[in-house]
Amino acid sequence: MSDQAAFWDERYKDAGFAFGAEPNAFLASQKHRLRVGQRALVPGDGQGRNGVWLAQQGLAVDTVDVSPLGVARAREFAATKGVGVNAEVADLREWNWPTAAYDIVASLYVHFTDEDRPHMHRAMLRALKPGGILILEAFSVEQLDMPKNHGSGGPKVATMLYSAEKLRSDFELASLEMLEELNTRLDEGHRHSGEAAVIRAIVRKSGGES
Repeated sequence: MSDQAAFWDERYKDAGFAFGAEPNAFLASQKHRLRVGQRALVPGDGQGRNGVWLAQQGLAVDTVDVSPLGVARAREFAATKGVGVNAEVADLREWNWPTAAYDIVASLYVHFTDEDRPHMHRAMLRALKPGGILILEAFSVEQLDMPKNHGSGGPKVATMLYSAEKLRSDFELASLEMLEELNTRLDEGHRHSGEAAVIRAIVRKSGGES
């Protein structure tokens, strides 16, 4: 087992949902962009809260996570909700990313180092069909300045936190329909709870109708 898999298995070993069972609030706020029958990819979906919610909206959902425990919980969670989610165990840095396969990619608090991040974000973009959208929320570099992170979590090093400048560079070949940095209050289980500095983006792959 890789260090990353062990790291996340440790967080998912207890009963309950480390980041809550409800979908990410920003993702849910984008419901108007979703259509029944669309294909969606949720990289790093952990215990499945976002993938299951997308499946409940009538989308065909694939999720990928490095944690075997997380993926097992995601499958169980989908079954309890009566929806189908194709949940796969894999390291996103090594996964065979498809090309032009998805209408939606939802990247919620999926953090990579500055070394890996541009490649991973461009892989997400490639995975979209022309005109498809990436919905992204992550901690911004300002999260480091939050007093004790307010209990809201996030990486403890700047090289794994995001900024508008970094995302503009990563997605320079796409259309940034929304890009904002803000402080908000998270209420996503015991690991994402409290005031947080985040960045949100809606990125549309070129081609297709808007």
